[in-house]
Amino acid sequence: MKHLILVGACYLDTILTVPHLPDEDSKLRATALQVRRGGNCPNSLEVLAQLVAADPQRLPLKLHLVSCLPDAGSVATRKILSSFGNGDGDGTGCDSIDFSHCLYREGYEEPASSYIIRSGETGSRTIVNFSELPEMTVGEFEEIADAFTEHGDESWWHFEGRLPETTLRCIRYLRRVTPGSTISVEVEKPGREGLVELAAEADAVFYSRSWAERVASRLANNISEPRIHNSGILSQSRGGIIVKGGAGALALPSGEYMHRPAAPPGEKISVVDTIGAGDTFIAAMLYGLHADAWSRETKLAFGVGLATKKVQTEGFAGLVT
Repeated sequence: MKHLILVGACYLDTILTVPHLPDEDSKLRATALQVRRGGNCPNSLEVLAQLVAADPQRLPLKLHLVSCLPDAGSVATRKILSSFGNGDGDGTGCDSIDFSHCLYREGYEEPASSYIIRSGETGSRTIVNFSELPEMTVGEFEEIADAFTEHGDESWWHFEGRLPETTLRCIRYLRRVTPGSTISVEVEKPGREGLVELAAEADAVFYSRSWAERVASRLANNISEPRIHNSGILSQSRGGIIVKGGAGALALPSGEYMHRPAAPPGEKISVVDTIGAGDTFIAAMLYGLHADAWSRETKLAFGVGLATKKVQTEGFAGLVT
């Protein structure tokens, strides 16, 4: 049994769909309101749980979430855990996901919150986050990592990369206590300091399109230009590099360049919900990267295909059928 541990923030998303982004100091009526559990790693785990459940024998994975949550007895925490679905009825959520390594903040009743304004005109998303939950400390993570030392080569750790300094220290601790484990990180915001150093420690890196575009602009080349790999930023990681985005995805493992478009030339995708599309891509790729029999082209096609299905689907239910 292989263990896949995802480390990242969990949010309660409030999604307002509006005809267009409002001007400052103006009023606008929303056309839809939705509240659902969010967060990069929790979203990816919801998709991974579907993939594992679809064929448990093909690729047996034990999934784990490491995230800061409100008090274990709070209504918010029970709602968050049960939101993963397919549980045994005890309110703790999906049977294939282990939540025992989450950090339950005693005395805190409210979860981290994310307010998303989704424009019907352009499809853009404006996101405002708020949280009073104390962040995970390195010491807390070390205790969690120690619980996986016996699994060694059978563990894969994926980090959201929100707190580069803390995450870097966590990764270096893993290198000491579980040197055989595999580590991946998501590098999303180009302006966040410390992400280059963080990526340099990982075995695989998921770069956002905005990060890749920043590099491409420095090179005065298009995002699809293979020379992006030699930019001095994307070449930092130990191994595979994957760039996700609306135009499909690029994969540059070990210097080999591959590109998979989201749709064939001339074919238009009907976009319904882009929130979590990148998280879906990462989930599919993490699943595919565990499938040793799959080629790199197959893994990339699988990731892009599932993310494309996601943008045509509201939420995450039924992505894997």
